[in-house]
Amino acid sequence: MRSQSKSGLLFRSEDIKIIMQEDLCPDKSFKSHMLEGKSSFNLLFLLSDGINLEAHDCGTQFIFKKNQYILHYSPEESVAELWTENQEILRYLQIQINYQYIFNLINPELNRENAEILENMIHNNFIFLHKETPPDMTVEMHMIVKEILGYTKRGIMQKLFIEAKIIKLLILIFEQFNEKNILEATPQTPEMIRKFIDENYHRNIKAEEIGKYFGLNQNIIRKEFKTQYHTTIAHYILELRMLKAKKLITDKEIMIKEIAIECGYEYLQNFTRAFKKKFGVSPESLRNNK
Repeated sequence: MRSQSKSGLLFRSEDIKIIMQEDLCPDKSFKSHMLEGKSSFNLLFLLSDGINLEAHDCGTQFIFKKNQYILHYSPEESVAELWTENQEILRYLQIQINYQYIFNLINPELNRENAEILENMIHNNFIFLHKETPPDMTVEMHMIVKEILGYTKRGIMQKLFIEAKIIKLLILIFEQFNEKNILEATPQTPEMIRKFIDENYHRNIKAEEIGKYFGLNQNIIRKEFKTQYHTTIAHYILELRMLKAKKLITDKEIMIKEIAIECGYEYLQNFTRAFKKKFGVSPESLRNNK
C-alpha cells in the first residue's frame, strides 16, 4: 500500500499540460504510466534517483540518475512506464507541449538557425548530452521547476507565468547543448571533416549530415572547417567534384551522364552548369577539344 502519495495535473491549457508524479513509498509492483500526446514535445525532469523508463512505442529502456532530464518528441500518442527499484521514491515532472505551439514559438520559416533548432527537437537530439548520457539539470532549471511547483495563482496569470518559464527552460536547454558542441570541437575536427568529405564527396552530403556523423552542430562544423582551410564546405566539395570530372572527361568511353553521377550529380544539367562555371566551357566542348 502506498502512503503520502502526491500526484496529479498541475496545469492545463490547450497547448501545455504539466503533471507532477510524487510517490513517496511505492511498492515493487507500482509503475507510473506517463502518456505522451500525438505530435507533442515532452520535457521530463527526473527528480529522484534510479528511475527506470520503458517506452512502449520503441521498446527502449533508460535508467536515470537524479536530476537528469530529456526533451522528447512523440509523433504519435504513446505510453511510457516509470518505476524505481528497492522501494525508492518515484518523483518526476512532465511538461507536455503541443507541436504547433513550439512551431509558432520558434518559427522555423524565419531563418535557418530556427529551422535547425526545431529539426533537432523533432529528431530528439536533446536527449543525450554526451552521446550516451542524459543531460543534467542546471541550477537555473532547478529554480524554474521549483517556481512552477510553488506557483499558486490561477487563470491568465498562471498561463503567462507557465509559458514564460517554459520558454526560459528551452533557452537553457539550447544553451547547454550548444556549449557541449563547442567543447567537443577539437583541433582534429577540421581534419576529420576533410577526410570525411574526401571519402564521400560523390554523394549528396551537406553540413547537416556531417554534423550528425560527428555529433556536432552544423554551425560548428562550418566554422571549424572554414577557419582551418579558408574555404566553405560546399566550395571544397565542388572543387573535388570538378577535379574528378576533368580527369574523367578525357576518357571518351565514359558517357558524360555517367561522369555526372560519378561526381555526385543526380541531374546532368546541374553537372553541366557547374562544369561550365568552373572551366568556362561545357563538358562536351572540353572533351571534343582534347
